[in-house]
Amino acid sequence: QRLLVQSGGGSVQPGGSLRLSCVASGFELTTHGVGWFRQAPGKELEQVSCITRIHDGTYDVDSVKGRFTISRDGTKNVAYLQMHFLEPDDTGVYYCAAENHSPLCPLPVDGMDYWGKGTPVTVSS
Repeated sequence: QRLLVQSGGGSVQPGGSLRLSCVASGFELTTHGVGWFRQAPGKELEQVSCITRIHDGTYDVDSVKGRFTISRDGTKNVAYLQMHFLEPDDTGVYYCAAENHSPLCPLPVDGMDYWGKGTPVTVSS
């Protein structure tokens, strides 16, 4: 069975840091593009970061540039989203997703093959 299992997240004060993990089971994450998406309260799903399946190219939405970093460890079959200088607007449910069709980021949300179940992130003082 092919799964993405997420961990990390939680509650943090503004300016804090969190790291999200996304472990793939049943397939190789290094052959897939991986995206991190978030669903903020009352807003549409947004792709915040992704890493391509070829050459590990990365993409970050403008609002997280310089603060979030996506990475992948092929030996552990895991992708990470390291988040620094968190802001209240970063609050939401974060999902990882993977697909092996697109060579570039951002990845097409409707074309993702596998999704994690989501993990909540709350940034509040």
